[in-house]
Amino acid sequence: MAAITAPPPPPPASTSYRLPRRWSLTRIAAASSSPSSRFRPSSSRRPSSSTSLFAAGSSGGGGEILHVSPPSPPANPPGAPVYVTLPADAVGPGGRVARRRAMGASLAALAAAGVAGIAFELWWGVVERQGPGEYDWAGYLDLAAMARRHGLRVRAILAFHQCGAGPHDPLWIPLPQWVVEEMDKVPDLSYTNRYQQRNKEYISLGCDSLPVLKGRSPMQAYSDFMRSFRNTFEDYLGAIVTEVQVGMGPGGELRYPSCPTEKLSQSGSSSELGEFQCYDKFMQASLSAHAQILGIQKWGSGGSIGTDGSQQNLEESSFFRADGGYWDTPYGRFFLEWYSGMLVLHGERLCMIADTIFSGTGVTISGKVAGIHWHYYTCAHPSELTAGYYNTLLRDGYLPIAQMFAKYKAALCCGCFDLRDTKKTNPESSPEGTLRQLVGAAKMCNLPLNGENSVTRLDDASLNQVIRSSRLYSGRSSGTSFSFNYVRMNKSLFEFHNWSRFTKFVRQMSDARTFLARLDVRRGQQYLSSMSVVWVVSRACAYT
Repeated sequence: MAAITAPPPPPPASTSYRLPRRWSLTRIAAASSSPSSRFRPSSSRRPSSSTSLFAAGSSGGGGEILHVSPPSPPANPPGAPVYVTLPADAVGPGGRVARRRAMGASLAALAAAGVAGIAFELWWGVVERQGPGEYDWAGYLDLAAMARRHGLRVRAILAFHQCGAGPHDPLWIPLPQWVVEEMDKVPDLSYTNRYQQRNKEYISLGCDSLPVLKGRSPMQAYSDFMRSFRNTFEDYLGAIVTEVQVGMGPGGELRYPSCPTEKLSQSGSSSELGEFQCYDKFMQASLSAHAQILGIQKWGSGGSIGTDGSQQNLEESSFFRADGGYWDTPYGRFFLEWYSGMLVLHGERLCMIADTIFSGTGVTISGKVAGIHWHYYTCAHPSELTAGYYNTLLRDGYLPIAQMFAKYKAALCCGCFDLRDTKKTNPESSPEGTLRQLVGAAKMCNLPLNGENSVTRLDDASLNQVIRSSRLYSGRSSGTSFSFNYVRMNKSLFEFHNWSRFTKFVRQMSDARTFLARLDVRRGQQYLSSMSVVWVVSRACAYT
């Protein structure tokens, strides 16, 4: 292995501490109690600045490096706190933290940069993989303990969807095997389009309340999962785990899988209108019952009318075309109100369960809405309609969702903060228009807002766009808040040029008052420069 050269030492100071060049690997972590040890409310959320130097006592990896915890942040930091979403496989399929040394060093670097906390998915397919009601939280408890040691808050994302496109995907995390087996036995548990193509990313919301999972309904399974999480993480809730984001659909978002999740990030996805996902027998039964209640049975069979034609050109589709499309007829309004209403009802069921389970724990619950912007500058907004958002030139489809979230005091999470309109290359798309409408709905309902980037990149243009987009939530009412999740951490984040951009971004988002690029501890204590932390991370990665 090629020799790794240490970075330049920090600027001269009587209290500085230089990294010994002979040490081969670091463990930037405190010797701590087990993950299940109790976090005492009387202690600070971050280790105090008076904490003495410490070193890990873990086996392997050679020598250790002394490190000082950053000072405690203010209770309500000014500006917009920045969180960083961990890699999807931070906890592997076996339920244990992956690349543990690199993870510990990375969390130390994030804390040094003034990041408020981390977010990570707790995958249903990992936690309940062994069987119904058998939960393994060990890896996620370990992550929470690591975050606590480094003074980072945690946003827990309860992920009831699959990750990746299939077994060939390096980040493949399917639903629990026992759930997949039930979906194989009863294919209608999967979302289904008019071509009878099945999507197994997430269980169809048409069977939310039916006992289709070995005697339990999906809602009961989600509720049991949340309750087990609450009981297991009881000592962390409110102090370290400050927010629980409830997965509500494919990609964790409240939407239908009108377009497979992996295609949403592809360049050609903007041309697809998407497919209505209402052709499994449970959704068909719901549509029929809805039509019967309204006394128009003929509209309740066979799914959506007029979705023939091209899925690339909306003017070739009888349903979506601007002039005379079904979307703007009594039938279209009937169908779209039912289709979008089912999605809102699904979200409300989950919010109601989460609100009941986490009441009194001190955590905020949240849900995520997708930024479907491909056809925002058209009359019908077809890609939004097929995703379940009844948002057209004539109707606001996001306000009902925001109102539902407000009913349960849930925060709203949405992406598109890093995207700009490109009228020359894609005149129908408007991520900025979509975001303005989502933020407007959140402000009208006085919702806390969590912004996210849609593409993982650290160029100046994208980060500056995030800062500009964040200003949309300025002037918010008392009691609401705004924060930003950077999605997601990877090795390139810690490259020197990217790290410089990222720390500058955190400073700008936080108005410079919570930025800790250098751990400068007064009263004769030592410090470790932020760039030295990055060097430490790169070395940890090399040995993982």
